Amino acid sequence: MNMENESKGRAINLLQITDCHLTKDEASDLLGVVTRESLDAVLALVNSNIKNNVHAAPDFMVASGDIAQDASPQAYQYFRDQTKSLCEHSGWFSGNHDDTEAMLSSLADQSIFSKVYRFEHWQIILLDSSVKGSVHGLLQPNELKVLEKALVEAPNLHTLVCLHHHPLDIGSAWLDKIGLHNRDELFAILDRFDNVRGVLWGHIHQAWDSTRQGVPMMASPSTCIQFMPKSAGFAVENIAPGYRSLCLHADGQIDTAVYRAEDFQFNLDLKSTGY
Repeated sequence: MNMENESKGRAINLLQITDCHLTKDEASDLLGVVTRESLDAVLALVNSNIKNNVHAAPDFMVASGDIAQDASPQAYQYFRDQTKSLCEHSGWFSGNHDDTEAMLSSLADQSIFSKVYRFEHWQIILLDSSVKGSVHGLLQPNELKVLEKALVEAPNLHTLVCLHHHPLDIGSAWLDKIGLHNRDELFAILDRFDNVRGVLWGHIHQAWDSTRQGVPMMASPSTCIQFMPKSAGFAVENIAPGYRSLCLHADGQIDTAVYRAEDFQFNLDLKSTGY
């Protein structure tokens, strides 16, 4: 999708919302956190930060998977209803708890499922790493073809690549087993192009910022529960839900920050061994 006119001569302000785990039941919780309430708290923080000039209003929102826990139409419609006023343009893709077909059939606006969004200086590529019936991630050949084709077609555009599963080990044994299983194929493509400026993902329910060969590697907090960093087995951390904002500058630089809804009250089940 070409949105060059939307960004003429300026930076792109991006919002990442991820791992909401919504269900059709408005009162359902995940380990003690009511997921609709936590999403609403995060979105209220987004609006407050925009109003108070903490960051700019987003030009584009990336919904980076696990939007729903039960893949219900009601969950996807709730997410759409709650986020559509944030910005005109958004792109969604599946996580391991989503159902791509259910997501597609739930919404009338199919433009949010495009793979490539192009602005004056940037392109944002959204890849589906979900594997039906599995927790780990895999980029199927057609997704890799989408990536390579977009990079070949637009060598002069700075590029941000987004997916659900983490393509790097993060030092958490249980999570690293369920990351992207064909990461070598992903990086074999990315390493051929010098216009790749960042890789962004969800899945790990925690903030992550590092670099690989000088390229920023980023992940964001969930809008519900947070996983304990560096844990060998499943563990959660009693820390507020949040989101990430990014400013994609015309020169290819990325400014980014993570924000958390610190005022949100919840009773997390810290003894849980999974969900």
